[in-house]
Amino acid sequence: MTDTRIPLAGVIGTPIAHSKSPRLHRHWLNTYGINGHYIPMEVRAEDLEQVLRTLPKMGFVGLNVTIPHKEKVLTLADQVTDRATLIGAANTLIFRPDGKIHADNTDGFGFMENLRRGAPSWDPASGPAAVLGAGGAARAVVSALLDAGVPEILLSNRTRVRAEQLRQDFGQRVRVIDWVQAGNILEEAALVVNTTSLGMLGKAELRVPLDGITSKSVVTDLVYNPLKTRLLQAAEAAGATTVDGLGMLIYQAVPGFERWFGVRPDVDEATRAAVLA
Repeated sequence: MTDTRIPLAGVIGTPIAHSKSPRLHRHWLNTYGINGHYIPMEVRAEDLEQVLRTLPKMGFVGLNVTIPHKEKVLTLADQVTDRATLIGAANTLIFRPDGKIHADNTDGFGFMENLRRGAPSWDPASGPAAVLGAGGAARAVVSALLDAGVPEILLSNRTRVRAEQLRQDFGQRVRVIDWVQAGNILEEAALVVNTTSLGMLGKAELRVPLDGITSKSVVTDLVYNPLKTRLLQAAEAAGATTVDGLGMLIYQAVPGFERWFGVRPDVDEATRAAVLA
């Protein structure tokens, strides 16, 4: 770093105590011997703008952003990447030396890196992808899959109007399926992705019938607590290739860490162990 100040970064949201990002970044800071810090900060919506204007003056070089601020920060940033604009949310902020706030969304990058590492034989052109959910994470996933060359997205969400809005934003390669029919699309999907919170510890289970999953499928769940959700258990039993959601959390953090601290971190078993500790 050319600045003599200790670089600071962190994650903001409400709530924030559950975040695993501080463990991850502390591991990388220690691994590369960087004299910096990464701090979890609970920030209320009414304080968001003041916080974003103040932190750079305190030595902060950037932030991760989580619920409920990922949409609002787009209106406060000076520069927004095309992908963050398309997704409608940002998860990574860079505070530039000139005082400007740069907003990006690395969720799609993290999703694709995790998928490629966990299922290296998966070919985007091999067939449709079934995507469950139509929230912010789904928008990042759909954007990344379309960019990668997936021919069609079979999208199903409990509230159909949100799925229809996503189809309107991303075009005719997205086909909306009623939630009650979601189980029927799994058999024709080369890739199955759960972007909902269903199946997460403390949340309701994913009740979609899973018997359509075949041994030819690749199945991934963005939920990582538990690591092996009911969806992944069913996919494993069917002989499918499974990819857990922890890698997405890790890989989406790579670009931000590199921009803030000047080193592109490696993702290995020690990284996963540090996050799960």
